[in-house]
Amino acid sequence: MTTPSLPQSIDTAIVGAGQAGLAMSWFLRGAGREHVLLDRRGQVGGSWRDRWDEFCLVTPNWTVSLPGFPYDGRDPNGFMPRDEIADRIAGYAAAIDAPVVLGTGVHRLSARVDGRFLLETNGGSMIARQVVVATGGFHVPKIPDVAAAMPPSLTQIHTHNYTRPDALPAGAVLVVGSGQSGAQIAEELHAAGRHVYLSVGTAGRLPRRYRGQDFFLWIVQLERRGAEFGVPLPTVDKLPDPRMRFAANGHLSGHAGGHDTNLRLMAYDGITLLGHLDGVDGDKIRLRPDLATNLAFADAFFDTRFKPLIDPYIERAGILAPPDDRQPVAFEPPETLELDLAKAGITSVVWSSGYRADFSWLDIAGPDGRSILDEHGFPRQDRGVSDVSGLYFIGLPWLHTVLSASLMGVGPDSHYLADRMGLIPSAGVGTPTA
Repeated sequence: MTTPSLPQSIDTAIVGAGQAGLAMSWFLRGAGREHVLLDRRGQVGGSWRDRWDEFCLVTPNWTVSLPGFPYDGRDPNGFMPRDEIADRIAGYAAAIDAPVVLGTGVHRLSARVDGRFLLETNGGSMIARQVVVATGGFHVPKIPDVAAAMPPSLTQIHTHNYTRPDALPAGAVLVVGSGQSGAQIAEELHAAGRHVYLSVGTAGRLPRRYRGQDFFLWIVQLERRGAEFGVPLPTVDKLPDPRMRFAANGHLSGHAGGHDTNLRLMAYDGITLLGHLDGVDGDKIRLRPDLATNLAFADAFFDTRFKPLIDPYIERAGILAPPDDRQPVAFEPPETLELDLAKAGITSVVWSSGYRADFSWLDIAGPDGRSILDEHGFPRQDRGVSDVSGLYFIGLPWLHTVLSASLMGVGPDSHYLADRMGLIPSAGVGTPTA
């Protein structure tokens, strides 16, 4: 991996050197195109290095297969810990000799009158004929306004800043949000002996295994071959509401060899479940009476969204798979409408409330004069191709499917984008391992 200085001009600039940017670098190098990747971090490894100490993948290790760099480890069905994931991304950059310029954040991207782009960075300016924005869509930790009303004695952090249980003050912990991070951190705190209160939102639950295989194997199969059997993985244009792009991912875990994160079982084991946080009155928090509704939604999530695709795929593809052997959990935790934080011994709040995108540095308008950003603050594009000639995006949530912002989406999405950019000759360079 080379680490050149910032050139004055370049054919193609990639903003972001995580897995999405590196995948595009692989295609550009294969086509002999001059390019450079700009990354604000001082070390390659992407946002994986920002995760908490005991973080591990929720997808099996075999999913960490990137264009030109298939997984070849000894434990394809295991789940990599944080540092191993980051090191593998760094290893990918080295293997493909990606020209990464580290410590270089882009704070403005604008279009020049000659059709090229001006990238203004903390290390100077650069002109590029083409730009691929590969910064993902999870940029700024999002904390709800109600946090400001919490008692000042509480330690409040976002999951982005959470590291380990003993970094929090002694006492009970309130975790707000039941997506992947919230459910896993709640489990970790509970295992460390903390009394955990988990405010449950509208994230769904996914089974670790379904009909003899890891859940994600079926999803990847649907992405690759589902259309062949009449059950394609839904694409972004099929979403009934574009805001669904920002919904929390269904929760499950890769810890301890991988397992379900069933909220009802967590409650049975001693974690106190609460409904949505609705307000704060001094030392007391108000909660909506929606716990039962949210748990029912989590229970039905897989059966509503994915089971109707996976079962027909198995049947039509002639796959021999065992029957569904999931066992329902009937435990119904009580509703709580008000909780005295001091009496509950709560000393910390962990906000598992997601991230918001920040593309404010894109100072570009489309051909129609509108901002390149839509009403939700996301780039206007069609599977990564914008209306602005030479400007592309990759790694966005729901760029094409639910997999697009994941390790599994990098292969197919980068291959498609490379084809649209003219990087793949008619003879083809081969479809990358996804």
